[in-house]
Amino acid sequence: MLRRYRQIQTQLQQLLDAALFAAAFCIAYLVRADDVVIAWFHLGDPSPFRDYVWLYVVLIPAAPMLLERAGFYDRPLLSPRRTAFWPLLKGCALIIVLLTLVSYFFNLSLARPIAVIFVVVSLGLMLGKAEIMRLVYRSRFTQAQLRRRFLLVGAGSDVADLRRELHEKPELGVHIVAELNLDTTPVEQIVELLHQHAVNGVIVSTAHAYFGQAERIVGACEREGVETWLLADFVATQVSRMSFDEFRGRPVMVFRSAPEVSWQGMIKQIFDFLLSALLLIGLFPLFLLVAYLIKRKSPGPVFFKQTRAGLNGHPFTMYKFRTMVTDAEQKKDELAKFNEMSGPVFKMTNDPRIIPIGHFLRKYSIDEFPQLYNVFRGDMSLVGPRPLPVAEVDRFDDLAHRRRLSVKPGLTCLWQVKGRNQVTDFKDWVRLDLEYIDHWSLWLDLQILLRTIPAVFAGVGAK
Repeated sequence: MLRRYRQIQTQLQQLLDAALFAAAFCIAYLVRADDVVIAWFHLGDPSPFRDYVWLYVVLIPAAPMLLERAGFYDRPLLSPRRTAFWPLLKGCALIIVLLTLVSYFFNLSLARPIAVIFVVVSLGLMLGKAEIMRLVYRSRFTQAQLRRRFLLVGAGSDVADLRRELHEKPELGVHIVAELNLDTTPVEQIVELLHQHAVNGVIVSTAHAYFGQAERIVGACEREGVETWLLADFVATQVSRMSFDEFRGRPVMVFRSAPEVSWQGMIKQIFDFLLSALLLIGLFPLFLLVAYLIKRKSPGPVFFKQTRAGLNGHPFTMYKFRTMVTDAEQKKDELAKFNEMSGPVFKMTNDPRIIPIGHFLRKYSIDEFPQLYNVFRGDMSLVGPRPLPVAEVDRFDDLAHRRRLSVKPGLTCLWQVKGRNQVTDFKDWVRLDLEYIDHWSLWLDLQILLRTIPAVFAGVGAK
């Protein structure tokens, strides 16, 4: 069905699943606290249930999010049972990891028997819910309530292809009661079909039909109060996702190959602002120490400033602790033949321009810390493709590489946690950046941040 219908359906499932996981945790505690269980397994008395309130606060909103991350809601409701079990098991494992981390940070004691019972009960309740929903959706009463009568309109080949797709997916609840072939039948015939079949909606495929005809169909349905679905597949795209919006009362088709405006995006901005502010305050003593060491070891400014390409290529001034001699940019052309990175980017092992303390700062990425100020200002994000100098962006030989500029640049990215400076082909670098853009989520950002910490402390792949 339409994406909005699918979203509502998923949200209802998530609310129900959150309640089931909360109930499973309560059942697990009651079983663990039962006198018979304590006597059988020679256990001590568990902590009072009020000590687990914090876990409830985390569990209720987090459980559906982790199930969604595990792909539990991507499957059709009437899909084979095995397609539900493995994502559910993976989601339960993620929930246990999350509860363990929360209990550790808040100094709570999550007894292992409670965790084990919780997983078993959660699996039972969720699989039971899936079976009940399967029976409900297959019942004649539900099928009659969900089935909607549609008129299919379009050119002959388009109608045949769409009819076949709908026949293969009965769970959509779309029942085609009549068809109108625009190649052989005048568009005015639609009014008679609307009256004759009392349809709930009209599906119009305009891939090979005239826009004028589509406009008259929409107008006829508008007067009849009948819903119209216009399949706008007359524009072929490769990676763009299409959505619909409104501009001053006029319908707009939006083609987007970068993350759209969403609550997740707003939360990301707030998180960037707050965490960068806290880190700037907390790391201020370290900043003073590094500034003192740079000044002592090498004459010149403490910070290195360079114009980098930001969101959509908009230039901004990026800050780093200076790790090279002051005339490093002037000497770059002399070292071009030693470049170890293909494409427009310059990378070199044992760069002679690096000052003595610079090797240490670069190995542990301390030289990047001033970019927290760029994050605080909104020029950058904590996670995103690394910003490149404007001059290097201007030398892109493949314009498709510019899509990495469609999101804010970041302090860390997939390139750093998967390959860091060991990547020598710029195309691989871009591929990882585009992989991040195409699969972006808050969960992915969190994974990258968590994987960045050990990579930085270990100095893996740094040059």
